[in-house]
Amino acid sequence: MKRHSLARKSSAARFFTQLFLSRLRPKNAWKLVFIFFLLTVVRSQLNVSSVSDHDAYRAGLQPVSKWRAYGLQGYPGFIFIPNPFLPGYQWHWVKQCLKLYSRKPNVCNLDKHLVTGETQDLWEQSKEFLRYKEVNKRRPRSLLEKLRWVTLGYHYNWDSKKYSADHYTPFPSDLAFLSEQVATACGFQGFRAEAGILNYYRLDSTLGIHVDRSELDHSKPLLSFSFGQSAIFLLGGLKRDEAPTPMFMHSGDIMVMSGFSRLLNHAVPRVLPSPEGESLPCCLETLLPADLPRDSVVEPCSVEDWQVCASYLKTARVNMTVRQVLAVGQDFPLEPTEENKRDVTTGFCHLDDETSQVKRARLNTDC
Repeated sequence: MKRHSLARKSSAARFFTQLFLSRLRPKNAWKLVFIFFLLTVVRSQLNVSSVSDHDAYRAGLQPVSKWRAYGLQGYPGFIFIPNPFLPGYQWHWVKQCLKLYSRKPNVCNLDKHLVTGETQDLWEQSKEFLRYKEVNKRRPRSLLEKLRWVTLGYHYNWDSKKYSADHYTPFPSDLAFLSEQVATACGFQGFRAEAGILNYYRLDSTLGIHVDRSELDHSKPLLSFSFGQSAIFLLGGLKRDEAPTPMFMHSGDIMVMSGFSRLLNHAVPRVLPSPEGESLPCCLETLLPADLPRDSVVEPCSVEDWQVCASYLKTARVNMTVRQVLAVGQDFPLEPTEENKRDVTTGFCHLDDETSQVKRARLNTDC
């Protein structure tokens, strides 16, 4: 009776979120998601000839002909691609998220808590803490471990839920190239990576129910790249009261939301720790090859750098979402002067964890 009462009091998506958060042990959550996914999965077709094997290789991807792609019944435009990365090449993208993309001039959640300069280079201030994490478990958390989000390109304003021409820094060229290859393989030639939101999850972090509608051009897809520990993803409907479909996101997995699925509600109610304790997924155990192509956007990763990344990812997950904000030839609408002066670091990101003093009910739900 209690379960039915809970379902009546909240939307179906919220009910599933609460179910995964508080009722299911990790082992049972794996079973439930697996059953749901088997009932709804269908094969998706990719545009194999649109991306050359060489361009895929430059981005650290297998030839598109070797990718597996799936959709979900009732969700046209949703594409799920299980880890298409070449062995070892995830290392580059993990390192970029932790070492490069977290640097200034990009914007992060820590900017409003620390003085100017303290967030200039989070990697340098955190690497020694993380490298010796196993030795000193009582140490305070490093700044990287306190990082929750970073914005790239057109910086998302958490208060106004808008992008603007005033708040822009150059989008990383390597991530733009990766995104363009994936979008093209999925049938979206001409995709331009203009904005990115990186979410950094601890084991107790969640991502609230939301719709990504702030981009001005919804005809282009939303791309999502996952690295590190596995998570449960809920894909709902156009309305919050529609029951969602749960699925896993493992390290290296890519999701594409386009067409009808572009504006669907979705959430991440749970990050699942490894059954083996604090350990890395098997796909992250392979070394990044030393002999990279000359024109590869992937860069070498030193053993010292990977020690820091591996220490972080044993209890964390990183997700990159990439979007095209404007249609070709489109400009941002004129905004009142006061709106343009808003600080992009104000407001709360909806990525939350159990230690946060901000209650989930107050979190922003559009990102």
